[in-house]
Amino acid sequence: MSSFVIKSIGNTLNATSLLASKYASKKALNLFASPRKGRYTESQKNVIASSKLCVLNYKNFKIATYQWSGTNKTILLAHGWESNASRWEYILEDLKAQNYNIIALDAPAHGASGAKQFNAVLYSEFINVVAKKFKPDVLIGHSVGGMASVFCMHNCKSESIKKMILLGAPAHFTGVFARYKTMMRYNKRISRGLDAIVLERFGKPVDYFSAANFTSSIEAKGLIIHDKKDRIIPFEDAKLFANRYKNSELISTTGFGHGLKDKSLKPKIIEFINS
Repeated sequence: MSSFVIKSIGNTLNATSLLASKYASKKALNLFASPRKGRYTESQKNVIASSKLCVLNYKNFKIATYQWSGTNKTILLAHGWESNASRWEYILEDLKAQNYNIIALDAPAHGASGAKQFNAVLYSEFINVVAKKFKPDVLIGHSVGGMASVFCMHNCKSESIKKMILLGAPAHFTGVFARYKTMMRYNKRISRGLDAIVLERFGKPVDYFSAANFTSSIEAKGLIIHDKKDRIIPFEDAKLFANRYKNSELISTTGFGHGLKDKSLKPKIIEFINS
């Protein structure tokens, strides 16, 4: 969204909150949870065309998964916000060359998966369903896919997953929420209302959902990759992960952005998987 549109929406909801605070807060959360893109374009469909589609079900939601079969380790790929399984195109051929059994899924409200809205808790449950089905050895998550991967590992403790790779992942929901509130310029009524809705829906306050803190309970070996100039998720989040995720290694980059698709990282990822 343009800055003008963002400012207009923020001002409208701020004004609405003066008369209907809870209503305005719900609208603000719906906006936060509704991806504007992430469903497949025609060109993106070409990326998954060579895969085997397997649709799983969870709580009346369908989970779209894509498999490129191999006899080596099973790798599960979890994309980030406003994306889909096609985002892994940049590394798919390298993974295939290792004869990995590759599984990718679409997040809630993304790709061909179900749900009208997204949240990282539901995404983590999607990942758990897929992990139970395919028994991956390695879990790779980009951005909020990394956060959801940590939530999954913390809550479900998948025994098959021995390694986890976090690419530009947010360390805590507090920071994600705070940046959203700041971007939209919400007033204190909406800000407090958003926090209250999270507590009501999930039974935990916003600051409970700290992926960095959750990693302290994870035994799987970790690799954290984050760009120092990431404009979406600050590099400070990577430092938080590194400080709390004791069985992990941090690789910092400069100039690769939030996407982290530079070809120089692919051998490092494969080396970690094979080690």
